[in-house]
Amino acid sequence: MKNIFKPYVIGLFFTAMLFSCAELDLVPPSEGSNENWYSDQTEIEMSLNDLYRTYVWNLEVNFQTDRWTDDWAQRLVVYEYPGGAVTSEWSDSETTWMNTYKGISRANRVIESLDRVTGVLPEETINRLRGEARFFRANFYGRLIALYGDVPFYKETITIEEAFAMGRHDANDILKEVYADFDYAIATLPEENSGSSVSRVNKGAAIAMKARVALWMSDWEVVRDETKKLIDLNLYSLYPDYQAFFESKKIESETIFSLPRSRDLTVVWSTKNFMPRTVGGNAVAQPSWELLAIYPCTDGLLIDESPLFDPKKPFQNRDPRLSATIVEFGSEFLGVIYDPDPRAKKVLNVNTGQMVENKDTKGYTQHASYNGLQLRKYADQNWNADQADNPIVIMRYADVLLMYAEAKIELGEIDESVLDAINQVRARAYQVEVGQTADYPAVQSTDAEQLRKILRIERRIEFAWEHRRFWDLHRWKEFENALARPYYGLLPITEMNSKLIETDLWFWPITPTIDAKGYPNLDELYKKGYSAKLGDRNFTAKQYRWPIPNKEILINDHLKQNKGY
Repeated sequence: MKNIFKPYVIGLFFTAMLFSCAELDLVPPSEGSNENWYSDQTEIEMSLNDLYRTYVWNLEVNFQTDRWTDDWAQRLVVYEYPGGAVTSEWSDSETTWMNTYKGISRANRVIESLDRVTGVLPEETINRLRGEARFFRANFYGRLIALYGDVPFYKETITIEEAFAMGRHDANDILKEVYADFDYAIATLPEENSGSSVSRVNKGAAIAMKARVALWMSDWEVVRDETKKLIDLNLYSLYPDYQAFFESKKIESETIFSLPRSRDLTVVWSTKNFMPRTVGGNAVAQPSWELLAIYPCTDGLLIDESPLFDPKKPFQNRDPRLSATIVEFGSEFLGVIYDPDPRAKKVLNVNTGQMVENKDTKGYTQHASYNGLQLRKYADQNWNADQADNPIVIMRYADVLLMYAEAKIELGEIDESVLDAINQVRARAYQVEVGQTADYPAVQSTDAEQLRKILRIERRIEFAWEHRRFWDLHRWKEFENALARPYYGLLPITEMNSKLIETDLWFWPITPTIDAKGYPNLDELYKKGYSAKLGDRNFTAKQYRWPIPNKEILINDHLKQNKGY
């Protein structure tokens, strides 16, 4: 019978069983339970700690989202989402639904438990703890309405019967409740909140995450107001070195909200798929050629417009964030020179000074990177082929600046503050001050359409492989354009030798074009026989609304499925 219960009421079933057997001593006072827990601040904070765990933040699925976008290439794999193959049995939807409602139910229980400590804890402490729980609940409901639209909604413990009688609530009404939860958190959380071993959410995190949910819902006035509020608090600043920020294990000035990883606690990121074969990885997943193509040149122009671009040397004269995100050919990476050129049979091990077999070229193995690219972002010298413990950054200050700029553009309120917000992010990439406009390609246009394109490209390159691209394409309704073409990679070695190496045309013989909306087009490389097609995409518009898991529909007549599933 276990499969008939909704994920968000399984725990309530067992609670109901306990109440129905009240005459039995089923709650030994020596053991923690819902009956004797939540008795003091320590126990409540321990319960809140569970809401910092990665599964309730659905990071298992969120890590997958880059795979569904035009920033990702993985050998010959096309996932269900870009392939247009999502059904009501889609496991990622089921996991998202289950984990999110688990988080909501747990936040609700903490909120209800605070009544038990009235008069025991100071009112200010109770309000802070309640604000923290409401912060989490707001984020979880925000995620649900952004993906599913109308969803079941509850703010307190419910019975099994109530759960099975629950249908879908209007997403707009839920959004009002989400904002109310965020506003309570903003009012009650301190600017610094480190009352235990966990670095807890604070006022800045609540403001920023409210803005993000509003961004998902295209509620531009709220995005503008909340981001402006946070900017004016002067609590955060851009870290001066873009690449070093992602290698840091600390909470830096730019970090607004993050979840910790720790080798000691075995909360780590398995890195083998993202590392070169020469240093022990397996090079399964790579940044896409489309991502490589979209970084502007140092003159601020896109590659099909700039005289600075050389397709055979694609990393030269490019925005510095490119080489901070994708390993530049011929540069040192994790102690070894990375070079996918088939002519590079051996490469230098920088640590030993010895030449070693170059396993990252098709000249050595067909399983080397299928498009020659290698992710650099996040990697430092402590990476190995098993795990990394970089913090999981959920929100950083650069996002606040670009959210503010986007909101102002969409509201038709283009002024100097819009340009300044974008230019702060761009100037940091060049490690100069925003006012040093001779040292970086500062944005100057005030045309709304041009700025929208600039902003969207800026978001793409600033947040590449940070699990933001899916959410941006989703809210812009741009998946049809982003995934309109196949994704490409390197030819088999025999063809590569005859068409690229012997003719001295490696890496790209011609410059890809960028269309009017800012999407690279590499079709010509394929048509002229210079590249291989790795996979076709076939996104379908129904997927902008995720399917409610089929098992939920089957057990609740009040739940209606989204269209097309």
